[in-house]
Formats: sequence, C-alpha cells, structure tokens
Amino acid sequence: MIARLAALVAAATALAGCALLEAPEQQDLYTVTPKSIFDPDLPSVYWQLAVEPPAAAANLNTGRIAIALTPTSTDYYAKAAWTDRAPLMVQTRIVDSFENTRKIVAVARESIGIRSNYVLQPDLRNFEALYYYGKPPVVRVRIIAKLVRMPDRQIIGVASFERCVRARADTIPKVVEAFDQALGSVIKRLVAWTLRTPPARPSIRRPRPFPRPRAETGRARPATRPGCRPREPAWRRRRADRRSIDCSSIARRCRAR
Repeated sequence: MIARLAALVAAATALAGCALLEAPEQQDLYTVTPKSIFDPDLPSVYWQLAVEPPAAAANLNTGRIAIALTPTSTDYYAKAAWTDRAPLMVQTRIVDSFENTRKIVAVARESIGIRSNYVLQPDLRNFEALYYYGKPPVVRVRIIAKLVRMPDRQIIGVASFERCVRARADTIPKVVEAFDQALGSVIKRLVAWTLRTPPARPSIRRPRPFPRPRAETGRARPATRPGCRPREPAWRRRRADRRSIDCSSIARRCRAR
C-alpha cells in the first residue's frame, strides 16, 4: 500500500514538472508607422479635431493579422500579431499623422473628450492580406470616412480611400511592409481631404435675440423712449384732423353770409 502511494506521488510530481516546463507559445509583434511627409500646399486650419476609433467587423476587430485564402473566408497568421487591436492601431496612426502635418491647432482621440469643432468617424472596411490573387499576397486597406460638424452633428463630407499593395515575398515581415505602405497611402489622402473640406476658421454662431414682448391682444407694443408720450394710433389722428377741418370750414361760411 505504501509503495502504491509513493508511486502515485512520484507520478503527480513528474506531471507537475512537465507542466511547469511547458512555456506559452510566443508571437512576433508588428506595427505600422504614421505618415510624416505631406504636400506643401496643405491649408493651415484653426479648429480642433477629434478622431473616433474606426468601426470594424468582428474579423478585423482583433490584434491578429488577418488573411483571406478565399473571398468568403478569413484566417490569421499563426505566430504573428499586431501590437494592438487593428482599429485602435489605425486610430493612433491617424492622430500621429495629423500632428505631423503641423497644420492643425489640435487633434486627439475622441475618448479624451476635447471640445472639438469637428469629429472624424473612420470605418475600417478592409485590412487583410488576400491570397486568392496568387502569391505573394495582395494587401488591401480601405477606409470610409465621415466628417461631422459639432455641436449640431451635421455630416459635411463623406469619402472613401483605398489602396492595394502586393507584398515583395510571401513572408510575414514583407507582408507587414505591404500593410504599412498601403495604410500610409490611405492615411495621407485622408488627412489632406479632412484639412481641405471645412473652412480654415470655425464659424462663430451668434445667439438669437430674444423676441419682443407682445400685448395680450397679440399686437406688438409701440416702442417708446423713456420720458416720451406714446404716439396715438393713426385712425385717431385722422379723425381729429377731420374735426378741425370741418370746424374751420363752417366758421368761414358763417362769416361769408
């Protein structure tokens, strides 16, 4: 009996040691870079911009690098991932690119809560490597952007930006370089469109004046200056003029007689 217990304890100890020796599978982390070179004729604007996190489908709203072997399927690289979820990574690169232009007063993520004049709402439609066009794969990046004016939340512009880049080789580092090139081209055009769509200076909206008080009858009260007697209605003045004219004419007739 004692020998059996000793054997069980030894087996359990061996299994625990094997579990401790097993290390989690490591993944290579990749990221993309913001744009820093823009057209010199970009206008300087004097308003603030907030950038919302891009909306994305469930297959793209992840930190894994998406690939498509067929037009109707989605897979991921096994031992590679982004440093953050794809929509948040794209949002960060958009904000960094706006700051690199040095043409805008302030730009920040929408979660910070700045009092912005405009809000940029990107929609990440495509962000994957397509293998059904052959090898090496073609990286496709497509963003549909809406520019919203605050505080009335009026959409003043909608635009679509897309770029496809074929990787130089069928390796993960080369595919990531294609992602970086395609996303950089999309962000460059997105930034230029955003800066050119609204006016350079924010519009100042003056408050509406309060309506004048009205009398109970619904007619507007006559405007009078302090210390002045209110003016009589026109019909009273005409009646008084008629009376004076009639009296003077009668007096003349009596004298003539």
